[in-house]
Amino acid sequence: MPCPFRQVDVFTSTPYHGNPVAVVLDGEGLSTEAMQRFAHWMNLSETTFVLPPTTPEADYRVRIFTPAEELPFAGHPTLGTCHAWLTIGGTPRHADVIVQECGVGLVRVRRTPDGLAFAAPPLMRSGPAEEAVVERLASVLRIAADEIVDAEWVDNGPGWVAVLLEDADAVTKVRPASVDLPVGVVGAYPAGSECAFEVRGFFPAGGTTFEDPVTGSLNASLAQWLLRTGRASAPYVASQGTVLGRSGRVHISQEADDTIWVGGGTVTCVAGEVDL
Repeated sequence: MPCPFRQVDVFTSTPYHGNPVAVVLDGEGLSTEAMQRFAHWMNLSETTFVLPPTTPEADYRVRIFTPAEELPFAGHPTLGTCHAWLTIGGTPRHADVIVQECGVGLVRVRRTPDGLAFAAPPLMRSGPAEEAVVERLASVLRIAADEIVDAEWVDNGPGWVAVLLEDADAVTKVRPASVDLPVGVVGAYPAGSECAFEVRGFFPAGGTTFEDPVTGSLNASLAQWLLRTGRASAPYVASQGTVLGRSGRVHISQEADDTIWVGGGTVTCVAGEVDL
């Protein structure tokens, strides 16, 4: 059946410089198998399917798929889906916030001067990474264990464990082997730089390693960790995708109630229909 479709570049205001997400804007009637098959065929980091909400608090529901599995939450698909939904005339129940229903529950999205931003969901797993995990991380990242300044579980759905390195330059030099869990790597730029941190995110992918160009969920959970430990102060901007030739910019802000907002630019690059 023909379905309205958008491909949206996220965490950039310049087309083809961020991270694309495929958005099928009417997923009703599609089976999980059909959704997964299409996501596998698209071969982007994520493909989403918009559905009617199951709760009156939400404006729409979304299912998020990688080429291999469904995720309960992911950041750049959240912003890209919201952008696509708004561009086809989606009208939120409240003027100041859009509410998305997904696997982790309700996620708030709002418009900001820097683009759309989502409220970081609570962590499903946190705390220091175990010594054996740190050794494993050093091995798959092909760095010495003493190059890891700190390592922490920062899982808000995809399963992230985060590694803090000495600086942004060390982050860009990482050349990982095959990772067997989602790994985020972060390091600070010198004071006064355009961005505060360089971020990289790696996923296992069929025995190889996939590097995500710009990752909202990782930046959300990294912000929770870095702000809590005093390693960052909000607002700040993180850079991601540099090694891949992208120039993703992720804007982090924090409210008085400690809610962390993760945002950036969104731009439609492909519009039309897909036959599902």
